[in-house]
Amino acid sequence: MIFEVAEIGDVNFDQVLETSADTVRKSVDETLTFVKWDGEIIPSSVDALSSTDGPYTHSEILDILSTATWAPSGNDMP
Repeated sequence: MIFEVAEIGDVNFDQVLETSADTVRKSVDETLTFVKWDGEIIPSSVDALSSTDGPYTHSEILDILSTATWAPSGNDMP
């Protein structure tokens, strides 16, 4: 799920696969970030965010992360 960095403090990191606000990946302009989780049910803290876009499948998020918004100078993710 993609969302605005301003809401990162509202995420319960016990519910997602990232470990903390310091370890999330951010967009090139550092205004957006995303979190992942196991399963089909959106974690409650993520579901409560107001700026969400998604959720996306693994292949969908890889395509998004290869865009200029997420990859500096248009570089593709490894």
